[in-house]
Amino acid sequence: MPDYRSIADRIAADIAAGRLRPGQRLPPQRQFARRHGIAASTAERAYGELVRRGLVVGEVGRGTFVRAAVPVTSGRGLIEDAGAPVNLELNYPSVAGQSELLADTLGPLLRPDVLTEALRPAAATGTAAAREAAAALLATPGWRPDADRVLFTGNARQAVATALASLVRPGGRVGVEELTYPVVKEIAARLGITLVPLATDEDGLRPESVAAAHRTAPLSALYVQPTLHNPTSVTMSAERRRQLALVVGALDIPVVEDRIWSFLAEGDDPFAAQVPALTHVVDGLSKRVAPGLTVGFLVVPRQRVEAVADAVRSGGWSAGRFALEAATGWMTNGTVERLVRQKRADAAHRQRLLAECLAGFAVRSDPRAYYAWWELPAPWRADTFTAAAAALGIAVPPGPSFAVDPSRTPDAVRLGLASAPAADLERALRTLADLAARGSGRSGRPSSTQAGRPRGGLGGAGEIGR
Repeated sequence: MPDYRSIADRIAADIAAGRLRPGQRLPPQRQFARRHGIAASTAERAYGELVRRGLVVGEVGRGTFVRAAVPVTSGRGLIEDAGAPVNLELNYPSVAGQSELLADTLGPLLRPDVLTEALRPAAATGTAAAREAAAALLATPGWRPDADRVLFTGNARQAVATALASLVRPGGRVGVEELTYPVVKEIAARLGITLVPLATDEDGLRPESVAAAHRTAPLSALYVQPTLHNPTSVTMSAERRRQLALVVGALDIPVVEDRIWSFLAEGDDPFAAQVPALTHVVDGLSKRVAPGLTVGFLVVPRQRVEAVADAVRSGGWSAGRFALEAATGWMTNGTVERLVRQKRADAAHRQRLLAECLAGFAVRSDPRAYYAWWELPAPWRADTFTAAAAALGIAVPPGPSFAVDPSRTPDAVRLGLASAPAADLERALRTLADLAARGSGRSGRPSSTQAGRPRGGLGGAGEIGR
């Protein structure tokens, strides 16, 4: 009996050689098993291995298809430039005059006597000035972290890795929204952590799904994005947060709360305000300021400061001292606050472009967000649309890149609105709208009736322009 991996290798070779073409449907598993004289379970494992390698996508009720594009998370994880003329994968906002504004603070750090100190290693606890500045920056109307509970990493991704590494042993289970930030999937794989997809709705994570998953096998932690969830832009209501807090409190489940985009939602209190003894808040300056010179923040329960600081040190995730000093200056002299105001206005402007260009399509977004979740019209699939967009010089990440369950293939794409110049963004959005309309066999833009109900994603996506 051939091993399922050798069968997967042969199919992979056919894909690489072009004998199986992008978009081509593989035989149903039982038919494949009969044709090759193997057990149905072996065929199932071979197909699963191809899904794991990112070579095919399995679509419930439709079959298994050869991918039309390489998964966006392979090697880049929405962090590095895709190299396309218009990149709607990369999502780092920048505003006019930003570099000049940042340079004013960097000048004093370049004096030889100051630079000597700034080039020394930084502790996980940073400096007293940095802790006070970060605590003030992260404060909201209903929550202000104690400065002595603030730790620093090189960036927010490292802060996520630190929090999970400190909470979850290899083989542990972490509950996460069924669609999530792709880098979290990569972090979990490297740490040997199993991500458990949890049901969501129009109001975000459903508390009962947390309890159900925990009953199946205990969860070591939750990773959640209550404010401007990436990729859907959903923000949990106060009532939903209260319900979730009751569940995690009763079950004593630690929470990693990712607030990297929360600065766009002025006045939004973190989930940590509900359950401070269990919640580890992750944030950073890569979106507020810039990814090239940034720091990550961790606000942790008081009793866990030493354990999490140890995880920072053992993982090699400490912030650079120069970046920490620069960040402290930007936070205390008003630079970050000024950039935040400008980026809020910029995000609102780009959302208006989105609403105009994709009017009538099933797009979920928030007028404050720098991204949107577009549920494609039939018969488009996410991977074929991504490939067609790439042929037009536009990089967009397909919906399955955000799905925690690899068998779940939402026919959607995430549109990153932040990185492209506004004029290029508008042209790209209009081009994508025309592509979607042509591919669905329609002439011109869809009407509200044509757009229909969203497919393959979370419920409740509205149509832009309504």
